Amino acid sequence: MSKPRVLLADDHTLVLDGFRKLLEDQCEIVGAAEDGRTLLRMAQELQPDIVTLDISMPELNGVDAARKLKKMLPGTKLIFVTMHADQAYVNEAFKAGASGYLLKRSAGSELLQAIQSVMEGQCYVTPLVAKGLVESAITGRMPAVLGAKSLTARQREVLQLVAEGKAVKEIASALDISPKTVEFHKSQIMALLDLHTTAELTKYALLHGLLTSD
Repeated sequence: MSKPRVLLADDHTLVLDGFRKLLEDQCEIVGAAEDGRTLLRMAQELQPDIVTLDISMPELNGVDAARKLKKMLPGTKLIFVTMHADQAYVNEAFKAGASGYLLKRSAGSELLQAIQSVMEGQCYVTPLVAKGLVESAITGRMPAVLGAKSLTARQREVLQLVAEGKAVKEIASALDISPKTVEFHKSQIMALLDLHTTAELTKYALLHGLLTSD
C-alpha cells in the first residue's frame, strides 16, 4: 500500500519541522505552507491525500481555507491540528469539511493515528475534546458558532486581512477585487458587528480565531 501524500500547513516553522519528522517514515510529505492562501495554491498543484492545518493562520484562516479546499478537492481529507480546544472551533472545523481534529499538545502521540483513521474513511477527534462534543450532542446545547454575526466568506477574508494590518490596495490585490469594494466590505463589516475602529476589528478577529496571536 502506498504512503498517503500529506501537505502540511502551519504558520510556525518549528511545528512544520516537527510534523515532518513525525510523519516522514509512514507518509510522503509533499509540501508545507505557512499561510492559508499558499496552502490553497499548493493543494491545487500537489493534489494531496491529506492536508493538516491550523485554525489560526495568516492571510486566510484554517476554517475558511478548509471550506475552499473541500470545494476544490472534495476527495482530500482535512485534519486540523491546533491549540484551540473550545467546542465552537471543533464544530466549525467539521462543518467546514474536516475529517479529523486534534490538539497540538497531543499531536506527537495522535497525528499518525488520525491520518490512519481518516485514510480508512473514519473521522478522528482527540479524546481531549471528544467528551465535550458528546455532551453537546446529548444536551442539545451546541456552543456558539465562530463569528456568530454571520459574516459572509468574503467579509471574513477582508476582516482577517484588515486585522493583519494590510493596506486597502494590498487587500484588493490579494482578493482580486477593487479598492472601493474592499472599503465597501470593511464598512459593512463594521456596521454588522457594531465596531468602529480597526483596533476593534483586530480584537474581534483575534477572539474568533481569524488571527494568529503571536
